[in-house]
Amino acid sequence: MDKILEALVSSSHPLAVKKAIVKKVVEAAEKEVTEEQCQALYALAARLILVGEDAFQRQVGQQVQEAYARYHRDEFARFLTKEFVLSLLQQGYGPLERRDPAIVDFLHGCLRLLISCPAVLEVAATLQTEVLRVACERPDAPLCARLAALLSDFPQCMPRDKTKVLFCQQLVRTISSFQCPASRDRELREYVSQVNRVSALLQGVWKADPATLLPSLQEVFAVISSTDSSSEPSIALASLVQHIPLQMITVLIKSLTTDQNVRDASMIQALCRMIDWLSWPLANHVDTWVIALLKGLAAVQKFTILIDVTLLKIELVFNRLWYPIVRQGALAVLSHMLLSFQHSPEAFHLVVPHMVLLVQSLRSDGLPTSHAFLLQFTELIHCMMYQYSGFPDLYDNILESIKDLPKPSEEQIKLFLNQSAWTSQSNSFASGLLRLTGKSETGKTGLINLGNTCYMNSVLQSLFMATDFRRRVLSLQLNGGSALMKKLQLLFAFLAHTQRAAYAPRHFFEASRPPWFTTGSQQDCSEYLRFLLDRLHEEEKTVKALQGKPSPVRAEEVGPTLVESMFGGRLSTGICCLQCHSVSEKEEPFTDLSLAFCPSAAAEEPFSGQACHGPVNGGSESSEGVSKESSSSSLAPDSERTTLSVTDMMKYLLAPEILDGENRYFCECCGTLQRAERAVRVVAAPEYLILTLLRFSYDAAQHVRRKILDNAHIPLEVEIPYVLSSVVMHSGMSSESGHYYSYGRNPSGSCPPQSISTAQEVEGCLDQSSRDWFLFNDSRVTFTNFQSVQNITSRFPKDTAYVLIYRKQETGRPPGANGISINGLRLSGEPPLQKELMDAITKDNKLFLQEQELNARTRALQAATASCSFRPNGYDDNEPPGSCGPSGGGGGGGFNTVSRLVF
Repeated sequence: MDKILEALVSSSHPLAVKKAIVKKVVEAAEKEVTEEQCQALYALAARLILVGEDAFQRQVGQQVQEAYARYHRDEFARFLTKEFVLSLLQQGYGPLERRDPAIVDFLHGCLRLLISCPAVLEVAATLQTEVLRVACERPDAPLCARLAALLSDFPQCMPRDKTKVLFCQQLVRTISSFQCPASRDRELREYVSQVNRVSALLQGVWKADPATLLPSLQEVFAVISSTDSSSEPSIALASLVQHIPLQMITVLIKSLTTDQNVRDASMIQALCRMIDWLSWPLANHVDTWVIALLKGLAAVQKFTILIDVTLLKIELVFNRLWYPIVRQGALAVLSHMLLSFQHSPEAFHLVVPHMVLLVQSLRSDGLPTSHAFLLQFTELIHCMMYQYSGFPDLYDNILESIKDLPKPSEEQIKLFLNQSAWTSQSNSFASGLLRLTGKSETGKTGLINLGNTCYMNSVLQSLFMATDFRRRVLSLQLNGGSALMKKLQLLFAFLAHTQRAAYAPRHFFEASRPPWFTTGSQQDCSEYLRFLLDRLHEEEKTVKALQGKPSPVRAEEVGPTLVESMFGGRLSTGICCLQCHSVSEKEEPFTDLSLAFCPSAAAEEPFSGQACHGPVNGGSESSEGVSKESSSSSLAPDSERTTLSVTDMMKYLLAPEILDGENRYFCECCGTLQRAERAVRVVAAPEYLILTLLRFSYDAAQHVRRKILDNAHIPLEVEIPYVLSSVVMHSGMSSESGHYYSYGRNPSGSCPPQSISTAQEVEGCLDQSSRDWFLFNDSRVTFTNFQSVQNITSRFPKDTAYVLIYRKQETGRPPGANGISINGLRLSGEPPLQKELMDAITKDNKLFLQEQELNARTRALQAATASCSFRPNGYDDNEPPGSCGPSGGGGGGGFNTVSRLVF
C-alpha cells in the first residue's frame, strides 16, 4: 500500500483523483494492517511530512500518519524509537539539517499522537537530554519557538533537576543570540511572536520551579554586563522582563548595586543595554526596572555610572518617543534621567534641538493618545527649563511651540525636582554606612559653620530669602571691580542650585569679615549685616563713579545702588521749639532701624525725660540709647508685664519726645536752651525694612554687655503693606557668646491681598501652609511654621528675636510675583544664571557627586570588615534650635548569593 501511495502522490493524475485515492488509503487504517505495512506507511508519512515536494504531499503525510497512529498506536510507538529521534535531532533527515524547525514540528506532532501512551515517557527521556543540547547550540528564533511550543505541551520533556537550571541559563543565552532578519512589518511581527513564545516558556519554568529564577537572572546580568565587544546581546532579552515578579525589584536591585564584585564598566554596559530594551515592542515593565536600577545606583552614590550612562543614552531614549508603541515607557525613563541629572544642563541640552519637531508631530499625528502624552512631555520641558534657565536662545522656539498648553506651578516643579534628585533617592538599598548627605526635604541649602560663623550664616540666609534682592543680585552683570558683590552673587547661586546639603562660604567670609572681628570668635550679627550692606553699597558706588566721566561724579548723578534701592529709606527728624515754635528739620538715610525696649504705654503717649530712642543705623547696643528705667527693668523677662510687640516699638521710635531739663534744645532763633519737641517720621520707605531690636546694653558698673530677654511679639505684617520675610534669632545671654539661627519665609502667600482685611486674617492666612517657613540653623534646614517663630521665646527663654526683615507688599501683587519672561511667558521665578556661575556650579556638583561616590565606596569596604553602631535616624535631643557646639554646622558578579534574596 505504501508503494502505491508513494507512486500516486508523485504521479501526474488530476488532483481530485489523487485526493479520492488518498481518502481510501486513510479509511483503510480502520482495518487490520500488518506490522510491516504500518511501519512502511509511517516511514512514508514521515518522508512526505519532512521533505514533501509540495503542500499536497505534506498534507497527505499528515493525514496518513494521524489515521494509522490513531488505530495502530502500539505500532506507531515502536516506529518512534529512541534511535530515530536521536537521528532526527543530531543528523537531520535527508536534505533537512538537524536545526530545521520542521524536525521539531514533526516530533511535536508525533508526541501529540502518543499523548496518552506510555511510550511518550521513553521519548521524553531522550528529549530531556537533546533539548539541552539544542539550547546550547544557540538555535535561531524560529527553531527555538518550535521547541518552546513542544515543551509547553509536553513538560515531561523538560530537563530535570540541575539540568533544568542549566537549560534555563542556556535558553537565556540563546535568546541573547537572536537576530531579527525582518525588514517588513509582517516579518517583524512574526519574529516578536517567536521571541515571546520562548520567553513564555521560561516564565512557565520559573513559576513551576522558583529555584530556577535566580540563576536565570544571574545569566541575564552576566550577558548584558559583558564588556566583550565581539558580540552584542539581542534586545530580545527585554521579553523576559515582563515575567520577573515586580515584588522582587527591591531585593534584586539591592543585591546588584551593593555587590562589590560588579565592576563599574560592567554595570555601565548592563544599564545601557537595559535602556536599549525600551525599543522592544510591547515590553512591559522595562521602564520600571530601568528606573529602579537608576535609583538604586543613586542610593549607593555611584554617580559616575549615572553620569556616563545618562550622557550615552539620553538621545536614544528621546528618539523612542517617536514610536507610539514604546513611547510611554521611554518617557518615564527620559523624565527620570533628566529630572535626576541636576548638576549640569548637559544632558537636557543634548535633546533640546529635537523637541520642537516632536511637539509638532504629536500635535498632528492624529493618534488618540498623543494629546495626553504631549501634556506629560510639556510638563517635563517646563521642569527642565526651570532648573536650567538662562538659555533663551535654546528655549525660545520650544516655549513658542507649547505656549498654549498648561504649565505646572512653581511649587509642583520644585517638588518634582526635589523628589528626583540623585541625592534625594531613598537609600533603603544601602546599609547604614551608606546614608546619603543630600539636601533635606525642603530643597534648601544650609551653610556650614566655619567656626563661630553662625552670625554670618543667619544673615546670609535672611538676605537670600529676600527674594527681590536675591534676584537682583543674580541678574547683575558684574565686572572685576565688584569683588564682594561678585562673591555674594556666587554664594546666592550656590544656595539656589548646588546639590550639596550645605555650602561652605569660606571665600565670602574672608572677603566680608569686618577687620575688627576676631576669626573664630562669636560676633554680633546686626553689626555684621550693617557692615556688609555698607561695603556692598560703597563698592557699587565706586564702580559706578569709575565707569562715569573722568571728572568727579556726585552720587546722585550715578543713581541709587542696589543696597539703596532694596534696603535704603529716609528719616526726617524735626525739632520744634516750644517757645518760638520755629522748626529745624533734617533728613538722613537709613538701611535699618534700631528699636528700643520701652514700657507698653510708650506706644500710646508722648514721653518726657530721658530718651528711649535707639539710633538709626546705630548699632546693636547703646549705653545711652535705653533709659535707665527701661534698661534696668528689661535685663530679665518679667511675666507680669504686658508683652511688647514690634509694632509698639515702632510706634515708640516714631512718637514725639519732649526735650527738657538737661536735654533742652538750643534754639538758634531764641539764642538759648529751650524746651522742645522732637519727632521722627519716615519720608521714604525701603523695599525691605530691617529692624534691629536693641537687646544688648552695656552695664557700666559691671563692665559687661547684658542681654534684654524680654519677649517681643512678632507680627506677620507691620504698618501695611510690610510682610515679614525673615527673623534672625539669638540664643544665649551675651552678644559675645551663644548662637544665631534664622527663620525665613517663601514669598508665595496662600491668600490674595484683596481678601485680607484684618491683621488677624493676615496671620491666619499666611500661616496656613506648614511649608512656607524654613528654619536655617547652619548646615541644617527644616520646615517650620510661623507659630514656632512666635512661640520660640516662651519655650526657650534665651532664644529671642534680634533682627527682622520685612518686605514691602505692593497692593494687588501677590508675594513673589516677579519673574523672568520670554516672549511674554513667565519662565521661572528666578533669573537665568550667567554662564560663569552655571559653569562653577556644574563643576562643583560633579565634584560633590565624585566625593559622595568615593566616600560611599570607602565606607562599603570598611563595612565588610567592621561593624558600627549609629545614632538612630531621626534621633532628637529635644533641645532648642539654638546650638553652637563643636559640631555646629558640620559642615560595585550581581546577585551573587541566594541568601541575599527574600522570596
